[in-house]
Amino acid sequence: MSRFPFMACAFFLLICACGTDDSDNEGGNNEGQTENPDNSITLELVNAFPNLSFNQPLDLQSPKDGTNRIFIAEKIGLIRVFSNGPNVQQANTFLDLSGNLSTDSEQGLLGMAFHPNFSSNGYFYVCYTPNRSVSYISRFTATPNSGTADNNSELVLLEIPQPFTNHNGGQLAFGPDGLLYIAMGDGGSGGDPDNNAQNRSNLLGNILRIDVDNPDSGRNYGIPQDNPFIGQAVSRDEIYAYGLRNPWRMSFDVETGSLWTGDVGQDEVEEIDVIESGGNYGWKLFEGTRCFSGDCDTNGLMPPVFEYDHSNGDLSITGGYVYRGTQNSSLTGKYIYGDFVSGRIWALALDASSNELLLSSGLNIASFGTDDNQELYVCAFNGIIYRFRETMN
Repeated sequence: MSRFPFMACAFFLLICACGTDDSDNEGGNNEGQTENPDNSITLELVNAFPNLSFNQPLDLQSPKDGTNRIFIAEKIGLIRVFSNGPNVQQANTFLDLSGNLSTDSEQGLLGMAFHPNFSSNGYFYVCYTPNRSVSYISRFTATPNSGTADNNSELVLLEIPQPFTNHNGGQLAFGPDGLLYIAMGDGGSGGDPDNNAQNRSNLLGNILRIDVDNPDSGRNYGIPQDNPFIGQAVSRDEIYAYGLRNPWRMSFDVETGSLWTGDVGQDEVEEIDVIESGGNYGWKLFEGTRCFSGDCDTNGLMPPVFEYDHSNGDLSITGGYVYRGTQNSSLTGKYIYGDFVSGRIWALALDASSNELLLSSGLNIASFGTDDNQELYVCAFNGIIYRFRETMN
């Protein structure tokens, strides 16, 4: 059974009652609020761009190029761009892949990332499913001095076979080392029937790490020389870490460089992991810290930083960001994440010593994202982009 957002609820939103109905929230300014223990600060979600709406937004990115723009990747294959401001009236089409992808189940346009030198080279990268059986990691080039990309500029870096239509992962992120990290799910179905996540001879169930600036002979990317499994007979050189079920949204802490991800569970446990080179995060031997299959030997496995079970209706984690903005001081230095089905949003201390419930939003939370100033946004499947607003009582 899948616990990834689209299979868990949103893809079947019209035919199943999953999670909390957010119909009363659409277009609203306040989607739930909470107060800190001393009652001095109130935190709420507000519609960040009241004049805009999107079709199943899955990713929010900013190129950090000084233009103060926001880019939204929609599941249907569109990337839309607009100026970052509450009064913006229009979001333009930056890239249109809608005629060249499968949106079955959990497929579609799943993630994007801008090259660190985007302002000079125009390169950006996307993960999408051109058909039911494969994921593409591709580079496109933005047309100079305009707000559009060249659809004919595609350079496919990786073609990753997908045995099923769920658990595609798809988040892309450049690390502080300038390398591209790629989150890939275990290939789908339920229970990882092909044991992909523990089989390093394929690219599924892994975090991959490639060099897009220095391609090796015969391919469109290079292998970083310090990747952990280079030269091992049973391993792909691209693998940075493995043993993941469906890493849904990963991000780097811009202050410490740590790589955080939420990994969607099967039927019992959702987990948060800090990804380290060569780490085995346990799936499908373990679901979180609970034995799932095999002999339950934890030797050599990386435990989650934090986990939660499904007893309260929280069923599908959406990984977030360590907050490093300036507008919400109560969130500073905490990992902010949510649950797609329940709509709850939490703040986890980086040492996992505390996990504070911030909001019960009632939204299907598909993704988080940050702008040029590291301010945090929430992409909800009702098509609205939200931001946090902190007020003093």
